[in-house]
Amino acid sequence: MKQIVLHLNNDWEAIKEIAITAMTSGMTNFLIETDIGDKLRELGNVDIYAFSEKLNPDIYLDKTIDKQKIEEYSKNFKKIGHWITVKEKKDEEIAINAANLGSNVVIISATDWKIIPMENLIADLHKKDTELFAEVNSIEEAKVMFETLELGVDGVVFKPTSPDDILQLKTLLKEEISLELTPAKIITIKEVGSGDRVCIDTCSLLSIGEGMLIGSQSMGLFLIHSESIPSEFADPRPFRVNAGAVHAYILLPNGKTQYLSEIKAGSEVLVINSEGKGRTVTVGRSKIEKRPLLLIEAQVNNMILKTIVQNAETIRLVKRDKNENIPTSVSDLQIGDEVLVYYVPLGGRHFGKHVDEYVLEK
Repeated sequence: MKQIVLHLNNDWEAIKEIAITAMTSGMTNFLIETDIGDKLRELGNVDIYAFSEKLNPDIYLDKTIDKQKIEEYSKNFKKIGHWITVKEKKDEEIAINAANLGSNVVIISATDWKIIPMENLIADLHKKDTELFAEVNSIEEAKVMFETLELGVDGVVFKPTSPDDILQLKTLLKEEISLELTPAKIITIKEVGSGDRVCIDTCSLLSIGEGMLIGSQSMGLFLIHSESIPSEFADPRPFRVNAGAVHAYILLPNGKTQYLSEIKAGSEVLVINSEGKGRTVTVGRSKIEKRPLLLIEAQVNNMILKTIVQNAETIRLVKRDKNENIPTSVSDLQIGDEVLVYYVPLGGRHFGKHVDEYVLEK
């Protein structure tokens, strides 16, 4: 998820209306220079960025790179960040060094923005655990930073002058997620005994056609349909996806995967429809219960993809039939049917992140 840090450097009365508008718009990150942290925290759950320990920040920012200080401050603050002014090529190396030494957040500031330095930093840092932010001076600059190198920066730092700025920024957070789904031919449907399966109940209502991408291999995730369709035996639960066994991967909005066993209330997960259009939803509850399980194997090219789901008529995959996408109960699926999967043939996962290395999952 892209983030926006609002830089507030005035007293409380001057920025109160801006702060309230930000909170009601879902923006909860603030960089402060005056003692207004307590006022912001009264509005809700926020993350405070500051250069001074006296302002009691959640994320402490520094302008000097020192490994010993990073280790020391990491014990006292939620995150450690560095503010780096980029004027020439060597400044990019300073930013990379900060990430290598353990900085959680690197904020890049430049008086004359050039796209190339940000492209370089995005390319260098996007596989690290460090978040890359850019200081911007306009809504237009923020949009460019989010789109640079397609990946974009993780966040921007912006100094708003009115509540209207907040409303314009909010439109940038409505990220459109689009993935290409591929038909895979079912070759195996097999009962495999009982096991622990996960039901994911979201805080949103899911439409017919929507579900989550789940699978036993990170390279191939099946579109498991929501329980938004009534059956002879159960009323619809349009907030629920009966996702599968605890070991399986689920694709998240940031492109990473997570084990179903790790999903809990407050987690953000990706919901995607049969056309490949996705959105982020919040989990309200995750239920793990012992149920009879079903192994489903499907083939794309020469690759066999697998997932294990509960053996029940309310669990549906999305079948592709004559260019139509049809939510179909696992009890009605047959060998030779084609179902929709998200197939990424190259690389594997390391702590949920995609890596370009050989990984065989069977």
